[in-house]
Amino acid sequence: MNFESPSPPIDIMLVEDNEGDVRLTREVLRDSKVRNNLIVASNGDEALACLRKQGKFAGTVRPDLILLDLNLPGKGGWEVLAQIKVDNDLKHIPVVILTTSKAEEDILKSYNLHANCYVTKPVDLDQFVKVVKSLDDFWLAIVKFSNLKP
Repeated sequence: MNFESPSPPIDIMLVEDNEGDVRLTREVLRDSKVRNNLIVASNGDEALACLRKQGKFAGTVRPDLILLDLNLPGKGGWEVLAQIKVDNDLKHIPVVILTTSKAEEDILKSYNLHANCYVTKPVDLDQFVKVVKSLDDFWLAIVKFSNLKP
């Protein structure tokens, strides 16, 4: 018999301004094999405030994983990524770029800013679901996260 207590849920921050993509991602993650909590920020300023637990986000849990779109209103994805990766309290959080851009310069710039991976969002609904499921399979089922949060 296995008497291990269940793992705590993985906290995921999705930084996405497209409501349709948010809804689909939420549905796919809800059906995930791994328990998770989804925190949604609709722009870069909101994402950084949430990560830094500022203002209305003071009681928000810091995520274990960030799914970051590059094309955001206000502060763009690269600025958010750059600020995360130079902040000693945040830089340990894996950041997955999840965007529609296939441009080689966007991929290179993301990795130069220390993104953990770059995934192109397909426009086709079925393919989008497959991409989110593959992220789920890898980041939630295979990758190990520390239960110790700063």
